[in-house]
Amino acid sequence: MNCIIIDDEMMARAVIAQMIALYTELNVVEEFSNAIDAIKYLNQNTVDVVFLDIHMPDFTGFDFINTIKNPPKIVLITSDKNFAINAFEYDCIVDYLVKPITEDRFEKAMQKLNWRVETVKKIIPFSEKKKLSNIPDEFYVNINNRLIKIDIPSITLIKANGDYVTIKTDTSSYIVHTTLKKIEVKLPQDLFLKIHRSYVINTKKIIDIEDNSVLIGKDVIPVSRGNKAELMKRLNLL
Repeated sequence: MNCIIIDDEMMARAVIAQMIALYTELNVVEEFSNAIDAIKYLNQNTVDVVFLDIHMPDFTGFDFINTIKNPPKIVLITSDKNFAINAFEYDCIVDYLVKPITEDRFEKAMQKLNWRVETVKKIIPFSEKKKLSNIPDEFYVNINNRLIKIDIPSITLIKANGDYVTIKTDTSSYIVHTTLKKIEVKLPQDLFLKIHRSYVINTKKIIDIEDNSVLIGKDVIPVSRGNKAELMKRLNLL
């Protein structure tokens, strides 16, 4: 989904852009320091989501929404809690984020956004998405100048740690210089799920779930609140 960020504070735009970058389905196409320039852009272009500050000089976030004929989905961003009730009078508003924004709270907003997308248009099932994207059953990683093949179904979990990720399989563990985001796009989404900002797991390898953690092999892995609902939907519960 293409999105734009509108906020008069440069640092606030940078924080939102950094959080958006954690989600492969979101793509920031433009950033604006004022709503007027954003309106001019939208007169010539379309986007799926707008991350919108409420308090801006001369032209507020609500002025922006009232000016756009068919506003896209809006995630409001503000340091003021007092507009929350007014905000949800607008059908286009998905969520209301209060600064400073935490990653867990941002994840919850993305869950709401995904739910709204699913209710508006048909989403390709995970199994079909895998077929269409032609994701292979293996990939290769560079370990000490050797290319080592990893069978994707054998992966149990992937953990991010700075500029490195640890890939654990049924029999081995590999430390690779890459990012979790780059690994995610190579994985079949019907099999793997990001349950925390630092963890992607193979849902078929889950042994036990208790409170906000899952057990895979001997590893106890945290589950963020924003991703727990999706995890429970994946399970074949009796």
